[in-house]
Amino acid sequence: MASLDDLDDLVARYLSPAVAAHCENSSVEFVIDGRLWMRRMGELLTSLRPGDAAYICGLQLDPEMDLTGRTSGEPGYEPLGALLTRLACDGVDVRVILAGAVVSSSIARPTIGPFHQNVASAHRLRRWRRDCDKRSVAAPLHNRVALDWSGSGIGSNHQKITLIRRGTEITAAIGGIDYAANRVDETPHRRQTVKGGRWGWHDAGAIIKGPAAADVWRVLRMRWTGVINLPRKRYVWPTVKGLPLLNPGDMPGEIPAPPPQAAQPVTGAACQVLRSVGPWYIDSLLPWERRHYSDVAPEGVQEVYLTLVQAINAARRYVYIEDQYFHEYPGGDHRFELYPHVRAAAARGVKVILVGSGSRDPAESSPLINGTINADLQRKVIDPLPQHLRRNVGLWRVEHLTVHTKIVIVDDQFAAVGSANFFSRSMAGVDTELTAALVTLGDEVRELRVRLWAEHLRTPISDELRKHLDDLDLAIGIFRPEWLPPSAPAGSWRTPGLPEGFDPLESVLTLVGPP
Repeated sequence: MASLDDLDDLVARYLSPAVAAHCENSSVEFVIDGRLWMRRMGELLTSLRPGDAAYICGLQLDPEMDLTGRTSGEPGYEPLGALLTRLACDGVDVRVILAGAVVSSSIARPTIGPFHQNVASAHRLRRWRRDCDKRSVAAPLHNRVALDWSGSGIGSNHQKITLIRRGTEITAAIGGIDYAANRVDETPHRRQTVKGGRWGWHDAGAIIKGPAAADVWRVLRMRWTGVINLPRKRYVWPTVKGLPLLNPGDMPGEIPAPPPQAAQPVTGAACQVLRSVGPWYIDSLLPWERRHYSDVAPEGVQEVYLTLVQAINAARRYVYIEDQYFHEYPGGDHRFELYPHVRAAAARGVKVILVGSGSRDPAESSPLINGTINADLQRKVIDPLPQHLRRNVGLWRVEHLTVHTKIVIVDDQFAAVGSANFFSRSMAGVDTELTAALVTLGDEVRELRVRLWAEHLRTPISDELRKHLDDLDLAIGIFRPEWLPPSAPAGSWRTPGLPEGFDPLESVLTLVGPP
């Protein structure tokens, strides 16, 4: 495939024109797996000084987790709650937003998603003190941890954001990774077990600097403004003694506008910060209690959907998607489904590679997942294709692993990494989401693909293997033998040593279908 030699053409091809693109002035670094991610977050947080800021927004947060993966009792163990408290004591502006829901946060049994746990986490953080603090002094985070129950009544605030401001410089970290101890994992994912069996957690995020980081700041600023202006709500049943209100009444005021960000020169690359936001700031079964966001269109914002559709429709060689869900969940909207666009790509001869979990998130029920093609993929993607084109699509699972990544890669030139799942709940904004998209004339996207494919092959990337992984014609044959070029030796990617340097520790990538 001839590469596009003009960045403007690349932007027009893969990125939605409805969203401003930052051209050659913002850096986007993709990070694979939680151990490296947490280490990077720890470095950012511990670099802060008085007058700086640290803002965290997530679906969940475990105050007891240590960013290095240490456990209680190990030398050097520092809970995240202790770290955030220390920063606040030192004069750093620390604020935390956790997803909340008035009803499900308040029911002790059964728990619904992470919301009930978030009540306990918020309560713990609000009362966290350093050992040296006097008991008469208010806890540093007593009014700086908010439960955000805004948005769709059947959705969740699913954005995962860490914002660091050092002086006037902003570093924005977004993706799929929440602050939970079991996220501290890395290839070959052999450290953890669940329900008596081997298990691991695979995830990814993006670290952004430059003017695009200010876009993330504005998203979190909107979230904080929204949460401090929510009506005062009490727990349906007070689950925490002495804390009947979801949020304290004296939280800090609005976050200021982002300071201007210096350009981060990145030749031949452009990026977008993409949102999914539903129409409702306050949802209710009582129509007169509903409220729209003041600064969001009445129909919501579907920027993630618009750019992914643009990129998938532009694909020429391959579309690669890693995701936790390839089927619909209640609350979705068929107008924002990606299935028709994936199917159209396969019909054009594009290779569509879908990679999902072999094991569920332990917070869910049955441990096994993706044993067969689900009904949505079968009915909406595979069945409408002529028989001879169906093998242009495939779903693969990675054994013993929860694939929590939300990644879309197209033609080694476009990549999107964020919190938005494949299903239409995320695309429509029923679940609020945030994703970073990058197009490049360079090798940033190819490098992301190489790292991901090598991880799922469980093979180290030696110098001799790298040239074969870089070669898209050869590398795409990892997934189906018939996708190999005619010149490739039989058994390539299936026999150690073919190609040179291929030395897998194990085989965990399994084709689910179509056969």
